[in-house]
Amino acid sequence: MLGTLCTLITALTCVSSVTVVTQKPPVVTLRKGETATMDCNLGSVSDSRVRWYKQIPGGVPHEVTFHIPRSFSAHIDNMLGTLCTVITALTCVSGVTVVTQKLAVVTVRKGETATMDCNLGSVTGSGASWYKQIPGEVPQFVLNFHRSDSSPRYGSGFSSPKFTSTHQSTTDYRLIIKSAEESDSAVYHCKTWDGSVNNYVFGPGTKLIVTGSTLPPPVLTVFPPSKAELQSNKATLLCLSTQSGPFADVNWLVDGNPVSSGISTSTAVQKPDQTFHISSSLSIQTSDWNMNKAYVCKVSLGSQTAEKTINKSGCPADE
Repeated sequence: MLGTLCTLITALTCVSSVTVVTQKPPVVTLRKGETATMDCNLGSVSDSRVRWYKQIPGGVPHEVTFHIPRSFSAHIDNMLGTLCTVITALTCVSGVTVVTQKLAVVTVRKGETATMDCNLGSVTGSGASWYKQIPGEVPQFVLNFHRSDSSPRYGSGFSSPKFTSTHQSTTDYRLIIKSAEESDSAVYHCKTWDGSVNNYVFGPGTKLIVTGSTLPPPVLTVFPPSKAELQSNKATLLCLSTQSGPFADVNWLVDGNPVSSGISTSTAVQKPDQTFHISSSLSIQTSDWNMNKAYVCKVSLGSQTAEKTINKSGCPADE
């Protein structure tokens, strides 16, 4: 649970406003069995309820079902320490309905139209909300649309005609992004309200990848095992990739053959210079390294691919 406690998020309601919601501290570390507290300040908002969401990196956000009555809204800041202590003991309810999204990955070229489909399961009276999430960043509310609406309701920074939504049935909704740009690359989550359990339910997300002809290839750096590791039976190779987009496929090869185990790859992290960094490690046998096998880290970003080879003979000799 420790890894997931620190990824509780707020501001996932459909309301877009100029207020800034802040949370502190950015990281909470504790031992199993201890109490975790996380504080949230609602900025200029004083008449809304607080909702907390738990999201494991790469997973679906789950609402932690705790609501502050409006009569207590004036005392929200004073209650935060107690609130955050209480909610960590509650279970996350995913809802009776299951929201599904048809395609896990959608890839389009720059300038094309991207479409993503969502099925609301057993929910027929609620519309669909869509959220854009770049790995490592706060989810952004894109739009909300109900089949009875004449047009969607938009979040800050999103508008027609670039973003729109349609429905194919009482439970099937579609997000449409026209003239897609590379900056539109993200994971798009579909969300609905399940009144039977008074809970929001999220879909698993659709990864949108927008490629362009000007997209530069990733820049790779591969590090050999450390001297200390080489004294044992196991060793680790590390590949660092810097690229212009958040989504990239990382693969390892040994003597030309794909590797399927011993790989651990992080999600992309955006840096201040707007580039994205991914790290991937490969666990190997020290004996294989000493046999001078060739290890290749291969990273693909859209149509651009980069690879870097490393072996024992190409590394400085141990002193």
